[in-house]
Amino acid sequence: MSTRYLSSRGGSYDCSFESVVLQGLAPDGGLFLPHDIPKIPHDWSEEWYNWGFDELAFKIFSQYISTKEIPSEDLRQIVRRTYSRDVFRAPEVTPLVALDEKKQLYLLELFHGNRLLDVALQFLGNLFEYFLVRKNGTKPESERDHLTVIGATSGDTGSAAIYGLRGKKDVSIVIMHPNSKISPIQEAQMTSVLDENVMNLAVDGSFDDCQDFVKALFGDPDIKQTHKLAAVNSINWARILAQISYFAYSVGSLIRKSKINSSSKVRFVVPTGNFGDVLAGYFAKRMGFPADKFIIAVNENDILQRFWATGYYEKKPIHGLQSNGGFAEDGVKAHEDGVKETYSPAMDILVSSNFERLLWFLALQVYGEGTIESKRQTAGGKVKSWLEELKSSGGFGVEPILLEAAKGDFESERVSNDETIAMIAGQYSLQVPAANSDASQGTAGVTNKGKYILDPHSAIGVAAAHRSIDRAPPPETTHIALATAHPAKFASAVEKALSAEQDFKFADLLPEQFIGIEDLPKRKTMVKKSDGIEGLRAFIREHIPSH
Repeated sequence: MSTRYLSSRGGSYDCSFESVVLQGLAPDGGLFLPHDIPKIPHDWSEEWYNWGFDELAFKIFSQYISTKEIPSEDLRQIVRRTYSRDVFRAPEVTPLVALDEKKQLYLLELFHGNRLLDVALQFLGNLFEYFLVRKNGTKPESERDHLTVIGATSGDTGSAAIYGLRGKKDVSIVIMHPNSKISPIQEAQMTSVLDENVMNLAVDGSFDDCQDFVKALFGDPDIKQTHKLAAVNSINWARILAQISYFAYSVGSLIRKSKINSSSKVRFVVPTGNFGDVLAGYFAKRMGFPADKFIIAVNENDILQRFWATGYYEKKPIHGLQSNGGFAEDGVKAHEDGVKETYSPAMDILVSSNFERLLWFLALQVYGEGTIESKRQTAGGKVKSWLEELKSSGGFGVEPILLEAAKGDFESERVSNDETIAMIAGQYSLQVPAANSDASQGTAGVTNKGKYILDPHSAIGVAAAHRSIDRAPPPETTHIALATAHPAKFASAVEKALSAEQDFKFADLLPEQFIGIEDLPKRKTMVKKSDGIEGLRAFIREHIPSH
């Protein structure tokens, strides 16, 4: 069991789970990590695989949270509330759909939360509430702690965080999104929430700019004098912890159905932007759940693809791969800061924050001598120097020994805009048994007459999965691709892909939750990059109570 935490940049040792959740970002600018990754029992497949989602999640969370911090019964109640039928429309929480039985290709649907939103953030919101209720008790209003939750979103994360925290006492939430660079429905899901404790900020830049603002706030001693900040996106360790569960549950689901056994080779294919989902899979593997490889599927913002090909992590392709073809031919508009606008906006990211966490574990694996404390310090020092070089020079390179270690668990695939549209169209042309009229509740809203409709992010994952299947075919290997969003949120991509299909009308795809959402009253505040941290600080102090 690992219940204490450190920073990926070498500091903040021996932190509690509560402090990690409530701080979000370490004081030295790094991301929190458990001292060690706990191991599951060798005989886990004899019992764990048969558990329901909430029971399995409880067991995984218990490996990282001391009962002295959250008693077991309290944690059980948090988990039950997080994954209740009131929150998730799919009985299995994260259903598996068989896209191609012959190729042993499955799709893991992760969008069945409240308002068709992210699975993991509901847990984080309930943790915030639990810690604040315990801390404030019956204190008078003037003495109560107030938490200001800050997040940046490239799509669904912001909505999920808002729905998890709206109306909660002693919490305010500020979500920044890149103005006009998320889908209209995604924006409407956030900005139509008018609770007083919810603030949406539209930044005139990219997701990376929003994320830079978040990190700048956490590093700002001035705002910390008046406000207690917490991070809500995958910067926060609790979000990664929650994501581990669905990797483990999907494997158990296939074992229950006798599709695989506990020693089978399973490859997970993950559409990747901020590296959160795929990092959680890495933790699941390190804990002992079956996983052969993780396929990092990226769009034309391909910094991770270039890293795995060359060992250079650079905002612009100097040492790395040059992009395939001309972006003008692919229909991609290059933003002034280098982020390219694609049909998969949640992946339009240059710098993947959670990659820092993986770098720490890789550095721990290949560098350092002596005690484990010495090795941890060496790993933290390496990560700190790389991130400083990224900030000052726009990139850094790693030694071949570390790149080889990275290739031990990961491969990468780049899927272009045109290939994304082709994948949506190609998948729709196939008959999928799970998409028939008697489909499970899990596939409702993404099927039409026996055909499955991919959103552009999921299409990138499926396209990458087919390439991986060519390298690692069945029956030796099973592939699970992650479906990270509902297709109804991405009208332009889906309509473009299926415009020639006579039996398809986008209006028929819209779930009840989305009908009329763009016409609801909305509230958002425009934020200029040029206003900098000073402008954000002033906004927070004007609109949010101090702690």
